[in-house]
Amino acid sequence: MALLVVAGAVVGARLLGQTADVTDELTDRLLPAQTQTYRLQAALVNQETGVRGYAITADRQFLDPYTKGKKDEARAAARLRELIGDRPQLLADLEAVQREAADWRRAYAEPLVSEVTPGEPRAVAEMDAERGKEVFDEIRTVWAAQNADLTSAVEDGKEGLDSSRTVRTVVLGSMVGVFLVAGVALALLVRRLVARPLDALRVSSRQVARGDFDHVITVDGPADLQAVARDVEDMRQQIVEELGASRRQRDALTQQADELDAQAVELRRSNAELEQFAYVASHDLQEPLRKVASFCQLLEKRYGNTLDDRGKQYIDFAVDGAKRMQILINDLLTFSRVGRLNDAQVPVDLDQALTKALANLETSVRDTDAIVERPRHLPEIVGDPTLLTMLWQNLVGNAVKFHHPERPPRIRITCEEDESSGNWNLCVIDNGIGIPEEFAEKVFVIFQRLHGRDVYGGTGIGLALCKKIVEHHGGHIWIDSRHTDGTRICFTLPSDAGPAEDIESRTEEEALT
Repeated sequence: MALLVVAGAVVGARLLGQTADVTDELTDRLLPAQTQTYRLQAALVNQETGVRGYAITADRQFLDPYTKGKKDEARAAARLRELIGDRPQLLADLEAVQREAADWRRAYAEPLVSEVTPGEPRAVAEMDAERGKEVFDEIRTVWAAQNADLTSAVEDGKEGLDSSRTVRTVVLGSMVGVFLVAGVALALLVRRLVARPLDALRVSSRQVARGDFDHVITVDGPADLQAVARDVEDMRQQIVEELGASRRQRDALTQQADELDAQAVELRRSNAELEQFAYVASHDLQEPLRKVASFCQLLEKRYGNTLDDRGKQYIDFAVDGAKRMQILINDLLTFSRVGRLNDAQVPVDLDQALTKALANLETSVRDTDAIVERPRHLPEIVGDPTLLTMLWQNLVGNAVKFHHPERPPRIRITCEEDESSGNWNLCVIDNGIGIPEEFAEKVFVIFQRLHGRDVYGGTGIGLALCKKIVEHHGGHIWIDSRHTDGTRICFTLPSDAGPAEDIESRTEEEALT
């Protein structure tokens, strides 16, 4: 069969090659040569028409077809020479046409053009017209012979192509017949030597597949099939061993599942207790703090005249501590609710979320003369609008709060799409006091502060809340330690919309407008 395939491939390749050669000769050379011949003859007719028109009208514009015709003639002749260069008869016809055309221009066209004065039309003499017709008829006679020879070459090419196709069809048909006979012989041989032993192997394998794992697989036949049967038998033994191990593992997993169910019940109970604690923290725990602050202020109001400065200072400390405890409880509640109570999944325009956040920060932005540069457009993602507004408010608010004392804050927001990961990379860049590299991870831990409360206020929960919001939306937040002139906080969000437009800076006043 391999020898038949090789021989058939060689014969088929030669036949296809011959057919392709004949086809290429016809379609790539002879037929294009006919087209170029028609262009050559059309160029000569244009020359004759242009010369005759110029002789009658004495208008230079009638020489344009004559001039253009000479150029077209040269191009068509050059291309035709490339196509028929290996055919002496067709090449001789082309040279004869060019020779007659040159004689016509030299004997009639050029002298006639030189005799005409531009702008002074004259009637062409009958003798000149007759002489020009006789000379040009000689060209027509030559190109008629050229057309006949080229048509004969095309017909010969078509006949050769038909003959080549006929031979190819007969030979390929014979090859198909030989392949069919060889295929039948091989089918009988394969059935006797391969199919029957394989059928026995199939029956044994199905018996094992139905659950009779103790059935031993043995097959007679060629050495290759015996080797396959041994491999299948080894596989059966391995399956038996793996089945026993799987059953033991299933029992262990069942026990673990029962334990996990018990832990899930305990976890639900714990979550219920946390919900109850959150309710208590948001209501019951804040009520005593409000009373402490209120009664301390009443003490100062009623007995302020009898208290010295130290007593008033103690009252201020108590009121401040109560208020800070209320703020801390509210921030803790906000932190605990991320991903639990705030879990909306709707399309959110980050541009609108940023605008809301900047509107909430309008007073601090105005008081510090801050300039906020933001992208012209931000993308749309799927998430929680309240959390994303809170994210922008914390990041921009930190940039305003931790500004450099010697210069007004300048905050720039950037947005780029990472095509490799399908995420949006967003950054909030400021020119403030910056964050040392050794504290780049510490600032995202809850209650971690780098400055005292007397220098910068706050509870130390802001960046921890930002991290929780970003991670809840499937992103990542970090501090770019390479940025030295201030702080650059970057975070990623999954891309769910088209790419943002090119970023163009605009001030906060423009954004609010």
